[in-house]
Amino acid sequence: MAGIAAVGRADATISPVKRILVRHIGDFEISECEIPEPGPGEVLLKVGVTGVCRTDLKIIRVGHRDLVLPRVPGEEVVGVVHAVGPGVSGVPLGGRYYVYPGIWCGKCPACLKGAENLCREMKIMGFHRDGGFADYVLAPVASLTPIPEGLPDDRAIFTEPLSCCLNALELGRVSEGKSVGIWGGGPAGTLLNRAAQALGAETCVIEPDARRRALIDGYEVPPRSDFDVCIVAVGSPAAYAQALSHLAPRGVLVVFSGLPPEEVSVSLNQLHYLEQTLVGAYGCSYRHGLQALDSIASGRVRVDDMVSHRLPLTELGRALEIVQAREGMKILLIP
Repeated sequence: MAGIAAVGRADATISPVKRILVRHIGDFEISECEIPEPGPGEVLLKVGVTGVCRTDLKIIRVGHRDLVLPRVPGEEVVGVVHAVGPGVSGVPLGGRYYVYPGIWCGKCPACLKGAENLCREMKIMGFHRDGGFADYVLAPVASLTPIPEGLPDDRAIFTEPLSCCLNALELGRVSEGKSVGIWGGGPAGTLLNRAAQALGAETCVIEPDARRRALIDGYEVPPRSDFDVCIVAVGSPAAYAQALSHLAPRGVLVVFSGLPPEEVSVSLNQLHYLEQTLVGAYGCSYRHGLQALDSIASGRVRVDDMVSHRLPLTELGRALEIVQAREGMKILLIP
């Protein structure tokens, strides 16, 4: 088919549309394709904006554990419903939605515990199924969250990254009065900092890059000896080692960012004698998206000053270079 009408029927008058396709690790292509047709339980979204993050850089440049090729990347998506699949009701054409990037089974132990991000059948947009680096993207109805009227797309797009940060703060047991050290002053570190402050925590961000440190009023080295919670939002063994050395007795280290092949030495005796906890934080659950969108819409977590670049889909290569060089904050792709 060459296109889809509002109710999912072919419409040959619609021209082919653009997408970013990764066929082989290390490269991508900008290609044309037919507009996909939504199946049962799905909608077709016209993409309004897609966020670019370091995970996208990793997917394209070095690959990822969960990546299945060929693939259209992009897991941060906001769009407008263009068509609905068979049997879909209650989703209005023209409605704006944030898309939770996962499809989960709802039956496994992880799902039953409210941790569907750890579902054994999880299929992630941009990894297992096509994502939002395209003019149009398919999404299951179960993954949709309506965007409040008046909230611009370029703020709503922060829902997914903020959701991941809320999951990390939850696992780290961050609450009012807790001292929180955050390693990394990029987009994730900034969101972690602001979301932790919204919870009443006392925060400081450790960022060696002077440009980013100035933006977040951070520190080059930790300003205190220990923190109740340490969160590492940069894939650096040195950052993890420093965070461990500044973790208070009974403190929690949140492993938020993945690491390159280098190993980090963790003293089990330190954990034993100081009764410390290490906890991993990977992605987010659907409920975190609801919390994140509400935090953004209400202004509890500010995001309007974090967009550094707005680029067309065709300039993904430039966007990746900016991410690689850490020369911007949040980069948005506009189809």
